[in-house]
Amino acid sequence: MTDLSTTRCTAWAITRADGTTLGFTDHDADLTFAGLTFRAASGMTASTLAQGSGLSVDNAEGFGTLTADAMREADIRAGHFDGADVKIWQVNWQAPAVRQQIFHGTLGEITLEGGAWRAELRGAAEALSRPLGRSYQRGCAAVLGDAACGFDLSTPGFTADTTLRSATETRLTLPAIDAAPRWFERGQVQILSGAAAGLTATIKTDEAAGDTRILTLWSPLAITPEPDAQIRLLPGCDKRMATCRAKFGNLPNYRGFPHIPGEDWLRAIPKSGASGESLFQ
Repeated sequence: MTDLSTTRCTAWAITRADGTTLGFTDHDADLTFAGLTFRAASGMTASTLAQGSGLSVDNAEGFGTLTADAMREADIRAGHFDGADVKIWQVNWQAPAVRQQIFHGTLGEITLEGGAWRAELRGAAEALSRPLGRSYQRGCAAVLGDAACGFDLSTPGFTADTTLRSATETRLTLPAIDAAPRWFERGQVQILSGAAAGLTATIKTDEAAGDTRILTLWSPLAITPEPDAQIRLLPGCDKRMATCRAKFGNLPNYRGFPHIPGEDWLRAIPKSGASGESLFQ
């Protein structure tokens, strides 16, 4: 009888959002099963999986080396592996048909460390820890353009497609745009072409200066886009009812509670007075 303790290895399958599936193994030779080749040259391994009963979240870490044709630094920085589907098996490398799936979840935050990558492995129960329901708050709880908001961002005059003149990590210089200054503050910039294609960032400030539009970002893009890259600008929303009405004409879908009593009302005390006067001071 074969001693499985000496013929057992681990195999990982990572499926990105674009449908690309990559296979890795800690065995010293490639394995093939389930229609996928699991490569031994990846240097990938994982910490011990913390698996429990019930609905606890079973999280661990995966780490490996950067390679030119698998886990490339540019793809990681561009976000292609964010939220990727992960499956892990224990496999008998002498007979790959003898295997057991021990994990199914997603990749969490990925960090780069001197030619290697490290990522949190989030178990399938992770989704159960997300808060549900609405918050009772003054500002709108919807995200501009989502199902709750209902506003169509493709409406003419609200978004803008243009070409980048120059860029640093947090500053983008563009040609003049037919939109009011500060129109895109709190909105998003989407990179549509070049090495940074697919990246998005939130706009902190939006300034018009003659024939130039200057955007400052809240945080740097993982890859600085090159000049002449195509970009798309989405309008910003400050979550106020007045903005929803005046800028977007979308007041029926406002998802806030602007008439919540403030702290002054909560501290008010009763007072006596004539009929029709306020009973609080």
